[in-house]
Amino acid sequence: MASEPSDLPRILIVDDERSLRVQLKWALSAYPVLLAGDRGSALELFERERPPIVILDLGLPPDCDNATEGLAILREIQARQPLTRVIVASGNQDRRNALMAIGLGACDYYAKPIDAAVLGVMVERAWNYYKLQSDLQALPSGADDAPVASTAAGLVASSPAMHKVCSLARQAAASTVSVLLTGESGSGKDMLAKAIHGWSPRAEGPFIAINCAAIPDALLESELFGHEKGAFTGAVGRVIGKVEQAHAGTLFLDEIGDMPLALQAKLLRFLQEKTIDRVGGRRPIAVDVRVVAATNKNLEAMRNDGRFREDLFFRLNEFDIALPPLRERPEDIVPIARHLLTKHRHTVATPPQAFSPTALDRMQAYAWPGNVREMENRIKRGIVVGQGVITAEDLGLASFPVDGALETGAAPMDQGDDLPTLRAAREDAERHLINRTLAMTDNNIQKAARILGVSRPTLYSLIKSLGIPRGDE
Repeated sequence: MASEPSDLPRILIVDDERSLRVQLKWALSAYPVLLAGDRGSALELFERERPPIVILDLGLPPDCDNATEGLAILREIQARQPLTRVIVASGNQDRRNALMAIGLGACDYYAKPIDAAVLGVMVERAWNYYKLQSDLQALPSGADDAPVASTAAGLVASSPAMHKVCSLARQAAASTVSVLLTGESGSGKDMLAKAIHGWSPRAEGPFIAINCAAIPDALLESELFGHEKGAFTGAVGRVIGKVEQAHAGTLFLDEIGDMPLALQAKLLRFLQEKTIDRVGGRRPIAVDVRVVAATNKNLEAMRNDGRFREDLFFRLNEFDIALPPLRERPEDIVPIARHLLTKHRHTVATPPQAFSPTALDRMQAYAWPGNVREMENRIKRGIVVGQGVITAEDLGLASFPVDGALETGAAPMDQGDDLPTLRAAREDAERHLINRTLAMTDNNIQKAARILGVSRPTLYSLIKSLGIPRGDE
């Protein structure tokens, strides 16, 4: 397989019309392009070259009037390389097929005829996402005997907010300071802790996690620091605690706000002196451990009213990272949902392959009070009850209203005449996003382009083509 230049991705264009292939190649002249006209040649090229981006016409021979061949290629690409970003092409009469392709994992679509500026934005966005996910999945795994695999494969970050979180996490990982992760329950603090470990020089060492809220107070000290034989009734042998198990690696203290005050003092001593005493032990044991702690509580308030030691708070909070709740990063919702579907689909014999368009709409509109953990539970249920495609009803979101939502197969084609065209829907979405980003950056084009993941000339072109008032820069 050829090596992939980091700044110039190969793009596979699949279209049965030679003139359109040439037109697309011209529109994407800055990129190395591969061309295919049918399913066989497309999959052969994909297997040999593994391009990170595919532009796919849904109507291909021998069934050019339908989407069977195009959707089959999409399914095959997703099965072989789930990270691949597939942009599908459709005409105004192919709206349902395009929506089905999005449900199957396509990242974007464009309506013919080609708009080079819009297609350029889609490709840049697809490439930025691909690079981020490739970085996360390339993290090294920890020791084979680690109780929790040290990998960040479950950390999905598409939004600007999570890009910032990942940037902070990389900075923290390069140091030896203690890290405090804060955020609502279920927001992904455990996955971020694993990512910090995976990015750190300790990545080859163990990643050991302990939930301070899940273990009774009387047993938590022994779980953390271990005990000697005969230390208490039932201690029939020496037990190595979590801190010692994490030697040369990372110790993740989840729900640190639930640790009792008496044990907080012993944890502080370990952090200060880098030694521990097993329960019933007679000599201190030196350990080399990096600590990452997490909580969904307000430790500053607990510190002020005496429920959390001030000295321990400052020792743990040498580097703090706040994870935003899922409702504040809607760009992450669909990528996380697709990741979770891939992660759990093996639990049934004939799993669903995708989400229906309405399921995707309702997931994006839902507030997710339980964050990623709630989404994971709903998707697990959807995998069990779904038939081919997971619907909003399968997720328990059928009663959650979404204006303009369309469930696949819910209405015959002649009832869809009031639907907007794909081009109009896409332009409305892009106009809204660009307006919101310009407002957020006080019309600073450079900042807005960076947030949107496009170049300044591309953003200028979009502003002009979408008729967006510029205002003061």
